[in-house]
Amino acid sequence: MEFKEYKELVKQIPAGKQLPDAVYIHETAIDVLPRQLGAHFARAVIDLELENEDWNIIKFFKRDHKFALLDYPEFFEDAYPSLRTSYTIDLEKNNFRKADYTKSDNPPILHRKETFLKPDHPDVPSFKAFTEEGEKIGLYENTKNIGFKKSWERLISRKGYLLDQDGHLQPKCSIQNGSDTSPELADVSIERHLTAIDRNKLSAPMQILARHNYFDGNYSVLDYGCGKGDDVRELEAHGLNINAWDPVHRQDGNKECSDIVNLGYVINVIEERKERDGVLKEAYTHSNKLLIVSVMLGGDAITSQFTPYKDGVITQRNTFQKYYSQSGFRSYIETTLAENAIAVGPCIFIVFKDKDEEQLFLSERQKIRRDWQHITQRERKATTTIPTAELIDKHKQLFNDFWQTCLDLGRIPANDEFEFTGEIRKIADSHKKAFEALTEAYDEGNFESAHQQRKGDLLVYFALGLFDRRKPYSHMPESLKRDLKVFFKTYLEALEQAKELLFSVGSPENIEIACNNAYKKLNSGHLDKEHSYTLHSSLINQLPPTLRVYIGCATQLYGDIEGIDLVKIHMTSGKVTLLRYDDWNKDTPMLIERIKIKMREQDIDFFDYTGEYKPQPLYLKSQYI
Repeated sequence: MEFKEYKELVKQIPAGKQLPDAVYIHETAIDVLPRQLGAHFARAVIDLELENEDWNIIKFFKRDHKFALLDYPEFFEDAYPSLRTSYTIDLEKNNFRKADYTKSDNPPILHRKETFLKPDHPDVPSFKAFTEEGEKIGLYENTKNIGFKKSWERLISRKGYLLDQDGHLQPKCSIQNGSDTSPELADVSIERHLTAIDRNKLSAPMQILARHNYFDGNYSVLDYGCGKGDDVRELEAHGLNINAWDPVHRQDGNKECSDIVNLGYVINVIEERKERDGVLKEAYTHSNKLLIVSVMLGGDAITSQFTPYKDGVITQRNTFQKYYSQSGFRSYIETTLAENAIAVGPCIFIVFKDKDEEQLFLSERQKIRRDWQHITQRERKATTTIPTAELIDKHKQLFNDFWQTCLDLGRIPANDEFEFTGEIRKIADSHKKAFEALTEAYDEGNFESAHQQRKGDLLVYFALGLFDRRKPYSHMPESLKRDLKVFFKTYLEALEQAKELLFSVGSPENIEIACNNAYKKLNSGHLDKEHSYTLHSSLINQLPPTLRVYIGCATQLYGDIEGIDLVKIHMTSGKVTLLRYDDWNKDTPMLIERIKIKMREQDIDFFDYTGEYKPQPLYLKSQYI
């Protein structure tokens, strides 16, 4: 059987645990396999003389012409059974590789056992009960770290639980006290109304919307769960009409569909997962263009200070808080809404309903605002028939504005891309003639540089889209269509160049070369040869596309780096570190936060230098200026 046919048959398996790269199915469900696939499997087992080996789970690979026989001897008895042996069979090479875990103290384990069986199997309900226990306390939020026995047990312990003799989750305190009562069953009264806080400035998600010009009066806004309404009052003071609703403080508020919906620090105070999901979905349905959603960021260091309750904690004020990791919250949003979530800050994400708006947002993110030198006139050719130097000088401000727009876009603007198109066309007849006049009158070198730099912006945008595995868009904004036509001719050509750029980032040698060249060009920052390059965040715009993509891959996980002072590019380890200081304008700023973004693990570590951890001084600040 050819691999192409095998892949199609694997897609047709109607039962089993379906993952992006494989399908797992229990031996009791083998009869659901497509007939040709079942025969192909049986033939391979016999050919390799494996028919007498113990196994009870089959793994069908989706991306390779392989399958594996897995033996979980305690599948039905153990809530989270351990793997004893595996046989991975390569159908192309007609050989197999055996792995034996009988002597391992940290073997792979299974979760969600009900998914391996046929839906009508009698053990499905009891297996599902184990899964729901884990979901309630948040064990499945980051599935990358739960595949082995020790990491699974550590996670359960960090959540404040233990496994009893039947494999059920019990709070540590109830087991130690000999009690069978869990917090889920206790009569706990949560003071949810106390979670609203007073603010003297815009909340973090609202500040992000402001930075991205969403409060320019062209978008309607709904603050869903507005609390005491401090954001609403601040925005209304600036002349904006804001819809706002809160179940406690503004029950009679205006909860109507709006272009932008802010769900700010709401779902993290809801105890029940089902209600949490419902609120997120309802807020999204009220958005026309986008939903911005935020929760509290925190890990074990924070949650260990409080009493575990369900999948969160109870605070000293008797309020519920569910703390999330960056990757865990993104996964939760994407799973619940079945949409891409774009990181814009620590545990702050935007979900776009309007995909044109999403493309504009992402492309604008990579569109660098460059300060061009004041345009200088040069001697004009005498033979031209386009607007004269005298005419340009007479309408100097208009032509300067037009030239600046050409530099910003890296191309001639369309009629709807220049605010004063009517005036310029009345004088020059067309944008094209105005552009030709200005390239004659001014130094064309600036425009050539702008053209190349804008092409770099677009390559970074498309490369980061490939890195984030965004679904292909069915429609594209007109401005992006124009960019493609001018800079790449076709969309496929743009993707090919972007793919080449993205792949180049995977080479530590390329990153090291790019760092060395950038250091020489900028003459700023600290270069630790063969290890890292640290520079001020304001210089990121001047880096070559290779390093902008490298940093961009990291900030795809973290979000906007507003407020970050220094960026450290690790050359070989696939990491980027963000450094925030108390006051950059001081002679010796003090480090107050370090954020290490690990791209290979798709994870982020946050380090605070406050309280018991002393802030670290930055010496030799001058090398970063």
